Amino acid sequence: MRYRRLGQSGLFVSELCLGTMTFGGTDDMWGQIGQLRQEEADALLRTALDAGINFIDTANVYAGGRSEQILGQSLRNLAIPREDVVIATKVHGQMGQGPNARGLSRGHILDQVKASLQRMQLDHIDLYQLHGVDPATPVTETLEALDSLVRQGLVRYVGLSNWAAWQIVKAVGIAEARKLAPIVSLQAYYTLAGRDLERELVPMMLEEGLGLMVWSPLAGGFLSGKFDRDGKTAEGRRVAFDFPPIDKERAYDAVDLMRKIATEKGCSVPQVAIAWLLHQKVVTSVILGAKRVDQLEDNLGAAEVVLSGEELAALDTATALPAEYPGWMIGMQSEGRARQLEEQHR
Repeated sequence: MRYRRLGQSGLFVSELCLGTMTFGGTDDMWGQIGQLRQEEADALLRTALDAGINFIDTANVYAGGRSEQILGQSLRNLAIPREDVVIATKVHGQMGQGPNARGLSRGHILDQVKASLQRMQLDHIDLYQLHGVDPATPVTETLEALDSLVRQGLVRYVGLSNWAAWQIVKAVGIAEARKLAPIVSLQAYYTLAGRDLERELVPMMLEEGLGLMVWSPLAGGFLSGKFDRDGKTAEGRRVAFDFPPIDKERAYDAVDLMRKIATEKGCSVPQVAIAWLLHQKVVTSVILGAKRVDQLEDNLGAAEVVLSGEELAALDTATALPAEYPGWMIGMQSEGRARQLEEQHR
């Protein structure tokens, strides 16, 4: 397991992260994602830690708080030293019936951080992430609330999830101007089946030095190799919960190529999909969500898969985004200067 610096912070996290969205679901939406109970969660966490993972991601909204509860109890059951793990959780979603039980207001954030700490039986959260955008709350109010949590020692680092590039840059600028706790990371959807963030988010993150945590690296199971063009499907989350949305024809092209690469390398199709992400410069850590230990063990093997330049180029070509304005214009106009920079480093 390799460890990568999270953004511009001094925190190093494993390049694979254990996601806990499969913990605690019942018959609701979360139950379609996973219904793992305590003993099963303990086994997954033990497997992840034994493989060198030190990074664990959850959210207050997952299974209505049960995911955080189960994770916290797993840390206790396995007697994991607090300093050995980096715990990330999120705030934003509906956590009650009232009009103020959601969003990124100062009140909701201050209430929810205490609730998350209580559920996880912790005294601090390593990475506290804003789990979406709140159009009703000024971003300055949100950032000042997070800064107060950092100053109190309840939170150590601040991140975002599912924000647009312009919104992130605005928040980064406000935090810098007001000397508030800096934003160190973004958690976002990124796969061979969905490369949309390469248009605006990737260039922005590289420029601003933000770390990237990838969620749903297998596109909700579509890149597992279980789905075929002829309509045959194996059991899996995508059958009942077709999310996240993808260009399925482009995804089938990716799967066809990944099967070929997997056969040649003697690895699995999911390992190729995750390995591709680990080869991307912008990626800090890839979040693995599993229901069974054998699924997790297979995904963990992606860290050992090395893709050649030719294989990366083939995957890039098969899944490339169609050109859009202003990207194609910027590329055309800046080609000469970009070439100068390349020559400078030869």
